Amino acid sequence: MERIPSKWPRPVWHAPWKNYRVISGHLGWVRSIAFDPSNTWFCTGSADRTIKIWDVASGRLKLTLTGHIEQIRGLAVSSKHTYMFSAGDDKQVKCWDLEQNKVIRSYHGHLSGVYCLAVHPTIDILFTGGRDSVCRVWDIRSKMQIHALSGHENTVCSVFTRPTDPQVVTGSHDTTIKLWDLRYGKTMTTLTHHKKSVRAMALNPTENCFASASADNIKKFNLPKGEFLHNMLSQQKTIINAMAVNEDGVLVTGGDNGSLWFWDWNSGHNFQQAQTIVQPGSLDSEAGIYAMSYDVTGTRLVTCEADKTIKMWKEDETATPETYPLHFKPPKDIRRF
Repeated sequence: MERIPSKWPRPVWHAPWKNYRVISGHLGWVRSIAFDPSNTWFCTGSADRTIKIWDVASGRLKLTLTGHIEQIRGLAVSSKHTYMFSAGDDKQVKCWDLEQNKVIRSYHGHLSGVYCLAVHPTIDILFTGGRDSVCRVWDIRSKMQIHALSGHENTVCSVFTRPTDPQVVTGSHDTTIKLWDLRYGKTMTTLTHHKKSVRAMALNPTENCFASASADNIKKFNLPKGEFLHNMLSQQKTIINAMAVNEDGVLVTGGDNGSLWFWDWNSGHNFQQAQTIVQPGSLDSEAGIYAMSYDVTGTRLVTCEADKTIKMWKEDETATPETYPLHFKPPKDIRRF
């Protein structure tokens, strides 16, 4: 669809989101999160070097796992095995067996801290990106490194994967996004639209497109070719560390200053700007969101923050389009970059 102001799609009305639970238990910044496919628990990794497993419904702590010696920046739970994967600043990538709650495999090869991690949805392989500017592809079972996807000029700080080509997409501090051909371990496309590091990306669960966030703009790209679609219609004006999107087309971005912005995916309209409140005893400067994830249903949002808390958000059921009207203006000038 041609995006010109007169034909710009109108946003769908979404209810505003509100914070309904604050979980404190970690002793350091909470840096990463992953949901279990059964949607009964989720795990968070922190700068206190532990991984904690929490009950989704009650928010109670179920388990604490120790083993990393630096902060844990990447977590993923396999949908096919009883495995959880973690990666951290200690260059270690670990595979945990959740039946025995212990590490059964380690993947060695990163030369510096590991910043992001993703598990392939259909094949048993694992992707980790780190400060050595390489995204490494691991065979989960044999612990072998299948590829080192090299080409970025700086830290690889975000990665996601999908079942069809390009099966891996990485974002980096060198401001580029690369789409990779997994079979040959080569770059298919490099997207150079951003001016600042691409710290967060989110794949839309229903359409073949993804959003990427950097401090200048949030952009949407088509897959598999990576054509630029459009920018989101506002600028958060902060470093965006985390981003997530659910099936209803609610995109959410979390900033370094604790701002949590909610967007309508299709139109790019920013319909809510929330601000996290630091837990008592924290400095105001500790309002910062490092990681976020929707649960499996997309009705709950969990944010991991710099005040050592985990906050859970849901839609406000009492809101109606009358009490919370849309203030939408189609964009006047459309930036093509």
